[in-house]
Amino acid sequence: MHRLSSLCCATATAIVMSGSALASDTFNVVTTVKPLNLIVSELTQGVATSEFVIPLGASPHDYALRPSDIKKLKQADLVVWVGPELESFLTKTMASKPENIALSQQDGINYRYYSEEKQDHDEHEHEHEHEHEHEHEHEHEHEGHEHEGHEHEGHHHHHHGIDPHLWLGPDQAVQAANVITKALIKYDPLHKTTYTANLSTFTTDVQLAVAQLNKQLKPLSDKGYYVFHDGYGYFEQQFKLDNLGHFTVEPDRRPGAKTLLSIREALKNNQAYCVFSEPQFSPAVVESVTKGTNVKIGTLDPMATDIVEGKGGYVRFLNELGQRFSKCLN
Repeated sequence: MHRLSSLCCATATAIVMSGSALASDTFNVVTTVKPLNLIVSELTQGVATSEFVIPLGASPHDYALRPSDIKKLKQADLVVWVGPELESFLTKTMASKPENIALSQQDGINYRYYSEEKQDHDEHEHEHEHEHEHEHEHEHEHEGHEHEGHEHEGHHHHHHGIDPHLWLGPDQAVQAANVITKALIKYDPLHKTTYTANLSTFTTDVQLAVAQLNKQLKPLSDKGYYVFHDGYGYFEQQFKLDNLGHFTVEPDRRPGAKTLLSIREALKNNQAYCVFSEPQFSPAVVESVTKGTNVKIGTLDPMATDIVEGKGGYVRFLNELGQRFSKCLN
């Protein structure tokens, strides 16, 4: 009798466990920004859940974690973040959370480095020659901002080293997806088959989207434009777009007067077809600079604000960006 009751209990426990495996026991991944969650939610389709903590419209550079965020991060089965280059506020919290991956610290992802970026579209040939000069230009840009009193308390924006906006590069997104899948399998080995299949689907979908975007964007490679902040390098590199410059190094920093003057001069000389604003920031600056010129104003959203997560979400994000470039540059 005793053996029988313990057997019943064991069976009941097994049923309860398998039932709740789809509820509270479900493997849960927490990411920082929505675009990262776009990628993760595709990899976890059908077996795990994922969510992001930084609210839409908030800057990932100097976000202040709420107690509820800290709880989510601590309870997560895995945390995926870009790294100290983007979410510097997370460094301390993650030091005591072994189940986390900072993508910028991983092998197998081809990063873009800020010091290699081009300042001027006429300098293609001299890109490497001027690398050091560019670094100095950025330092001056920074100094200018600091004198204007826009430096954040105790937080410095480093505009050198790894460009953290890696989700804007389709190649980098697939490389990151490989790294994330390895971690998912490590911490949730039971679902290895599904994670592997999801990664395979994601990779194929992204490659197809890239092939189509190449066709769509190729005719635009000689059409210059300005962006609001310097965050699109990965996408621009992939599709060989002609970025003439940016208003500000970081989106939460007001552009300096000198920068705005030089952009205005370039617009007057018809060097650019388009100036891109961003939904999170007041378009007033862009409007004042373009006033009286024939330049079109477009909007780019690097944070995927309106993109629905889940299957195909990342490709929807890429296509949306492609559309925005096409519409403004054509």
